[in-house]
Amino acid sequence: MNKPHDDVDLLDELAEFGARIRAFMHLESAGGILLLIATILAMVVKNSPLSELYQAFLTIPGEVRVGTIAVEKPLFLWVNDGHMAVFFFLVGMEIKREFLEGYLADRSQLVLPAIAALGGIVAPAIIYASLNWNDPAGLRGWAIPTATDIAFALGVLALLGNRVPIALKVLLMTLAILDDLGAIIIIALFYTSSLSFVSLAFATVAVAALVVLNRLGVTRIGAYLLVGMVLWVCVLKSGVHATLAGVVTALAIPGHQPDDGSEPLLRRLIHMLHPWVAFGILPLFAFVNAGVVLSGFEPRLLLADVPLGIFLGLVIGKQAGIFGFTFIFEKLGIVRLPPDVTWLQIYGVAVICGIGFTMSIFIGGLAFAEEGVGYARADRLAILLASLISGVVGYAVLRYASRTKPTQTI
Repeated sequence: MNKPHDDVDLLDELAEFGARIRAFMHLESAGGILLLIATILAMVVKNSPLSELYQAFLTIPGEVRVGTIAVEKPLFLWVNDGHMAVFFFLVGMEIKREFLEGYLADRSQLVLPAIAALGGIVAPAIIYASLNWNDPAGLRGWAIPTATDIAFALGVLALLGNRVPIALKVLLMTLAILDDLGAIIIIALFYTSSLSFVSLAFATVAVAALVVLNRLGVTRIGAYLLVGMVLWVCVLKSGVHATLAGVVTALAIPGHQPDDGSEPLLRRLIHMLHPWVAFGILPLFAFVNAGVVLSGFEPRLLLADVPLGIFLGLVIGKQAGIFGFTFIFEKLGIVRLPPDVTWLQIYGVAVICGIGFTMSIFIGGLAFAEEGVGYARADRLAILLASLISGVVGYAVLRYASRTKPTQTI
């Protein structure tokens, strides 16, 4: 007799649950929360009786073949080379949008975050290199502590809500974007294996095709994605890391307003891809890369030159470089702090940028995969530990610095 009433209650509960899920997905911290969950899950599974199942999952074979051209990889490499190309495609589009119509459209606004980002790359690299100078294999990892995980960094700042000024959030976002741009350049210049000039020639043709599509004002998504996939295969076969194909394709996406008044293709693609990257690709990347075996691991191994260089580079180097460069150039009169932003808040942002996480893990894979030097367990633990400390300390500093009345929110 009570069945109709029960059905109504169930529908109400489902509607409420759906509303909560939608609200969660709109939280800026949601992507970081999922990354953290995926990381913890990978660590738990890897150190449980399900370890063999986890390893079998990572090595699931996958092949794409068109005629005589084939790409065959295990699942974890499809994630690192394929899915992360989509991530870099999104990053490239976000960088282009910022230059066209965002904060970076005013070139004068570039000076402060550019100087801060430079410091955040130089100081960690120096700390790492100074500890590994006599180890050529270990020295390949010098770029690991130079990276910042933009999703986690913005997620930590978002947890503070309206306690921080808008200008501080914009500064962190711009700094992180420029940091990603620096990581892209570093990958292109320093983590390229032996080159295949035939594949590079085909890649050049694909890039030319993207330029032609852009110049002709083509706004069909399929055209760019088709050429982009061809470019990805060519770059993959060339020896240059395949994720760079995503960046090049992104820069070709038109950002101008179409004649029919519709939304620019660049903006549409960013809106379309952002949830897939934030809630799918990055958590999957974290899950397949963060599984580290802890049994038999000796804590003293974290004091070896490679993991210690990574830890100190992220925890000390990031904050010293970002805050130090900002302080020096502000005193020289070259940059000015944003309105309503204090030096303590700048320091808090500098600490948060020590969250390397996915970007550091990604660069670590590039640095040590081909060398086979066996740093994987220690270096990833160092990245995770440094990222955790940077996130917690950075949050505490900003919360302490923002004890005044709430400021305007975006």
